Amino acid sequence: MWRSFVQLSLTALLVSGCGQSGSGPVVVQGTGDEEFLNLRAGPGLGYSVVLGLPEGTTLNRRDCITELGQLWCEVSLTNAPRLSGYVAADYLSAP
Repeated sequence: MWRSFVQLSLTALLVSGCGQSGSGPVVVQGTGDEEFLNLRAGPGLGYSVVLGLPEGTTLNRRDCITELGQLWCEVSLTNAPRLSGYVAADYLSAP
């Protein structure tokens, strides 16, 4: 029981500490100058790529979901809110 409590607490701390839960503005970070973050049709690598997002792209984050151990966030482009999809939360940071 103690182990389960510690795992749940650690998971909650990691998610809240990274600022990946909830909604709000975020920026694509960590892709590098020559790479793109894949905006996908759904939360996972099995979904098609809708668009490649360069480093520094501003997004509006919505809810996040864990799929196969990876945290995915539903986002829309700040400058084109109707364009939305999912990205790996590892590449999002607060502006």
